[in-house]
Amino acid sequence: MLESNAEFLVPEIMDVIRAYGREQDDFVHYFSYSGGKTFNSIQYDGAFHDFTEECSEEDPIVAKRLVKRCTKLAFYLVLCAKYGDLPWGALTGIRPLKLARMEQREGRDFTALFDKLHVSPANTELCRRIMATQGETYRAGGQDIYVSLPFCPTKCEYCSFITAPIEKTRSYVQPYLECLVKEIYSLRPILRDVRSVYVGGGTPFVLSAEDLAKVYSAIREVMPGEYEFTVEAGRPDVFTDEKLSVSKEYGVNRICVNPQSFLDETLVKIGRRHTAAQTVSAYEMARKYDMDINLDLIAGLADETPEDFAYSVNKAIELRPENITVHTLSLKSGSRLKEETKRLFISGITDMISYARQALTAAGYDPYYLYRQKYQAGGLENTGWTLPGKVCIYNVDTMEEIASNIAVGSGAISKRYFSAEDRIERCAAPKDLPTYIAKTDKLILDRNKLFTEEE
Repeated sequence: MLESNAEFLVPEIMDVIRAYGREQDDFVHYFSYSGGKTFNSIQYDGAFHDFTEECSEEDPIVAKRLVKRCTKLAFYLVLCAKYGDLPWGALTGIRPLKLARMEQREGRDFTALFDKLHVSPANTELCRRIMATQGETYRAGGQDIYVSLPFCPTKCEYCSFITAPIEKTRSYVQPYLECLVKEIYSLRPILRDVRSVYVGGGTPFVLSAEDLAKVYSAIREVMPGEYEFTVEAGRPDVFTDEKLSVSKEYGVNRICVNPQSFLDETLVKIGRRHTAAQTVSAYEMARKYDMDINLDLIAGLADETPEDFAYSVNKAIELRPENITVHTLSLKSGSRLKEETKRLFISGITDMISYARQALTAAGYDPYYLYRQKYQAGGLENTGWTLPGKVCIYNVDTMEEIASNIAVGSGAISKRYFSAEDRIERCAAPKDLPTYIAKTDKLILDRNKLFTEEE
């Protein structure tokens, strides 16, 4: 239990405490500010720890940010002394690259701050490499479009998305598509400089080629021209030549194949119906249509060992997709795994991620985006890797939050980026399919209002 006299600091403190899995421990915290200095006094495990730091910033917003940072660091130092370092140190945010770039914009080398926050040298170097790989792809402004198709063959144990098995939601498919297409057409007056379109799920390829064509046709009619057009086709067992052909016909130029693992035993345990052989078959099928391919793996699944995960990494590299994303398993609200597990303690998880970095680098891949999640095994991260010149624009824009994201469909969250103020405003759609269908007209009005307001 945490007792603190500074309520506004409690969420920041709890991020550090959770990272160490010490939520059940007793902490007493006293914070004060005087004479341009912050004072943090922490009582923990029978000892007192006092920290003082200069904080003479006049801008109240910046000052508050610095106060939060030094408080998190104080708690990290207390817990680190007892339980050891974490790979990201006291940096608990979802997007480490945003902090690094903020430091650069203010004329500072971000490595000094990362060192202060006890970020490991390897992770600091990873961030540096990512910024170099992003290069000119990193461009503030413009719009990305997200289209939600929340249907799946089955629901995986780690999944927190709103998806449900298609057998249980098939009656909603046609009314859902009607509303979705209506939303897509409603975007006409608010579109400006579309950089990418991403059709995600769920597993979009669980739908028929005819149904996919309805969505594609609306997208191409409203958004003609050239842009990155990605479909998260999803699980290999739903791939067909017909679906790939219609995707190519409507201009899809990037497709996601998501095996998660190349071990059949693991796939059974996590609730997947496909096999590793089907992943290879789907990949080879997609290759015939001259699209860039993204492939996803997850470290820490179903009691896999570092050797098991290394096998999947090697198989992915052998296929040679343009992008490979390496996720670290995390506990997500709404997932079966989260309901059954309080905390992830996965033996060898750090070795898994370390191997992936080394093997992908040796194979000619460069890291190009990164994000972290709460309750992530080992306090690690998710990293996207790319072959030279094959960066996925949508992933960069979304993870760095440097473009507006106009999202349609159930559970979709539109984000308008106000570049002059470097801030974001959001508009979320209902997650429940019947509620989304009933409220589509209001959702269109709310979202379009957000994107027509003057900046």
